[in-house]
Amino acid sequence: MQVARLDPVPAPSMPVAPSGQPTPAPPERPLAQALRRDRWRVVLGYLGLALVWILCSDAAVQVLTRDMATAAHWQTVKGAFFVVASAALIYLLLRPLAQHVLQTHSKLECSETRHRQMFQNNPGPILVYDLDTLAILDANPAAMQLFGWSHDEFTTMPISALWPTGDEPKLAAKLAQIRAAPDELCVISADLQLKDGSRRHMEMRSNFIDYDGHRARLLIAIDRTSEDQALRRRDLALARVEEAHEMARIGAWEVDPGTGLGRYSNQVYHLLGRRPPEARRWHRFEELLVPADPATAALTEQLLQDMAAEQVQIDVLLPLLAMDGRALMVHLRAESGHDDAGRPRVLGTLQDVTEREQSRRLLREREEQFRELVRVLPDGVVILSDEHVLYANACAAAQFGYGQHTLLGEPLAALVAAEDLARVRAQLFAPIPLPSTGAGEVIGMRRLDGEHFQAGLAVGDVRYGGRNCKLLIVRDLSEPERIREALETSNRELQAMAGRLFSLQEDERRAISRDLHDDIGQAITAMKLSAYAAQDEDDPARRGDDLEQIIQLADATVGKLRDISTLLRPPQLDALGLEAALRWQASVLFRSAAIELLPDIQALPQRPQGDIEQACFRIAQESLTNVLRHARASQVSLQLHDMGDAGLHLQVRDDGEGFDPEGPRGLGLIVMRERAQSVGGTLRIESAHGAGTLIDLYLPYRSSDPATPDTLEH
Repeated sequence: MQVARLDPVPAPSMPVAPSGQPTPAPPERPLAQALRRDRWRVVLGYLGLALVWILCSDAAVQVLTRDMATAAHWQTVKGAFFVVASAALIYLLLRPLAQHVLQTHSKLECSETRHRQMFQNNPGPILVYDLDTLAILDANPAAMQLFGWSHDEFTTMPISALWPTGDEPKLAAKLAQIRAAPDELCVISADLQLKDGSRRHMEMRSNFIDYDGHRARLLIAIDRTSEDQALRRRDLALARVEEAHEMARIGAWEVDPGTGLGRYSNQVYHLLGRRPPEARRWHRFEELLVPADPATAALTEQLLQDMAAEQVQIDVLLPLLAMDGRALMVHLRAESGHDDAGRPRVLGTLQDVTEREQSRRLLREREEQFRELVRVLPDGVVILSDEHVLYANACAAAQFGYGQHTLLGEPLAALVAAEDLARVRAQLFAPIPLPSTGAGEVIGMRRLDGEHFQAGLAVGDVRYGGRNCKLLIVRDLSEPERIREALETSNRELQAMAGRLFSLQEDERRAISRDLHDDIGQAITAMKLSAYAAQDEDDPARRGDDLEQIIQLADATVGKLRDISTLLRPPQLDALGLEAALRWQASVLFRSAAIELLPDIQALPQRPQGDIEQACFRIAQESLTNVLRHARASQVSLQLHDMGDAGLHLQVRDDGEGFDPEGPRGLGLIVMRERAQSVGGTLRIESAHGAGTLIDLYLPYRSSDPATPDTLEH
């Protein structure tokens, strides 16, 4: 049989107080008390049984025999029995005690192993140091990993080595405080120094332990560096948020939906022109808001009622009045939430958007002005993206023959003539903007029906719909080109007319000179000869014939002079007016012609100015003369009507052969148009082969230029 060996348990060392006096030993554990009790129970029991056995056995031997040899024999037997019985008894008495001790020792070993594992495997740094010598007695792996020293290095250095240089006075004061109350838990925060020289902010918790007879402290270090950095970042972020709120003119608030009371940030008071209270207090929301109008007041009351609901979602603009009378536009947002204690709250923000709304209003006005400008712009405006139309104004749609919206999406190739497409693309995508095309360089454009027209282009970059696009301004040059060509044609016609007028004037002067020389001169010469003959004639009868001949020649000469004067300017125009002059001229011209004349000449309410009458008469005279000479008409109508403030209206229409208005025009038509324009009127000539001719003339009663176009008389 193997008897368990009990190692003596070392008595705990008596702790010594800082004053040198021994401190009371710690109270014994129940296990030690049980062991001491069982030990004395075994000893006392064995002693009692031994004494009882000895006394009883000796008395029994004396009673049984008086023989000394026999008594000695019985004493031997009694001693052997006593030894065997006592050994068995001691075994029986010590067996449960030994089992209890072994079990207790095993539990102690397991407990020590668990505590050692807890010490070693703890993720937080743990140190054990002697309170008297400050020497580090033990350190777990987490402490080694954090501080950078090995276990052996830790056990050779004092705990003060972890404190940075200059913090020794603070450490000494704290140690003195710990020594004064060693049993109390101590919590301190300080910067500790690592092996590499860096510092980490630690929160340290220490308490008293008995470590192999040493008065030691168990130090648990919690690294708060990351947490402090996070707090500093949070504080910095909050400061930046406050700064951003101040810059964005936005404040936060919360309202208790049950009571209607709320708390507001200082920025809310600043926005509303109020002084923030010294301490944040609860007051009603409507105490801060001053509505700008009755509609806003009603809306505010409705919002306050909505805040009492379970689910709140508010996003409105409110016109308010600040305390200084300024008009504000605030953006109010709110939604349901909870505070830190889980109580229901309405959380929201209040932002001053007065400047933003004013900017938006101005921007909308500018956009409307720009849209109106683009709408009424006489040039086409086209926005292209990837050579497709994203926008086109009404003028552009009209230029290209599209409807109001059908131009959208059309490719560039459908709008530009094929021969000019490369030039337009080069201008659109040139790295350096090329000069816009003008009248000297035109681009051929194409309408929906395939018709081409000339245009000048201006190209620019623009943002439209969130994309980089090209702006194309199209100026239709067809009308300017037509006007330029018409002007050149008019200039040529004027030059031809000037030459022709000069030739006509010379012809008329030559004809008048010939008439005066041949007719008037010969008649005067004949009258002169007849006068000489009558002067020398003695016969009264023959003298009377000569005088009669002189009278006839004088009458004929006066008639010829009257015809020449009428040709130059009819006297009816001056004596009777425009209406009578037109009737006389028409009756004279068509008196012997086979053309039916349909006059419709109305009396004018007022007499036109002299140059107006002369222009109207000459245009009517030229029109009727052209009908006689070229029209081959069977019927012609002459109309003169009053148009009120618009002036007078002359119309000559025939059913003759007509002519091509685009073909070569005679000098008479050119002179007629020039006569009308010279006095501020308009002349329209319509004709076609086989459809007759219409001369439509509008003249004012008073000319803006009173100069009479004498150079056009013929």
